[in-house]
Amino acid sequence: QVQLVESGGGLVQAGGSLKLSCAASGIFFSSKSMDWYRQAPGKQRELVAGLTANGRTTYADSVKGRFTISRDNAKNTAYLQMNSLKPEDTAVYYCHVDGLLRAYWGQGTQVTVSS
Repeated sequence: QVQLVESGGGLVQAGGSLKLSCAASGIFFSSKSMDWYRQAPGKQRELVAGLTANGRTTYADSVKGRFTISRDNAKNTAYLQMNSLKPEDTAVYYCHVDGLLRAYWGQGTQVTVSS
């Protein structure tokens, strides 16, 4: 059974930093692309960052230069380092991985950036 568990969210002032973690189980982690999405109130869920198994990264234009996605295959964990946070980064952040037949999502972790 695939499980993704996010942690690390919280309340931070604008300009601050947070590091999110996504602990995965039930998948062959090192062979999978891992992604972070976010969803703000009243908005669609959007891709924030992605990291392929061979290390290729993708970032939304709005977070380039501020966020960094990484992974530790030995710990089956993906990370999202978020620096220079802005109020518009406020959202629930979700970890995502594609399985053989379906996509899997974590429960989400709230990130709130105050101005």
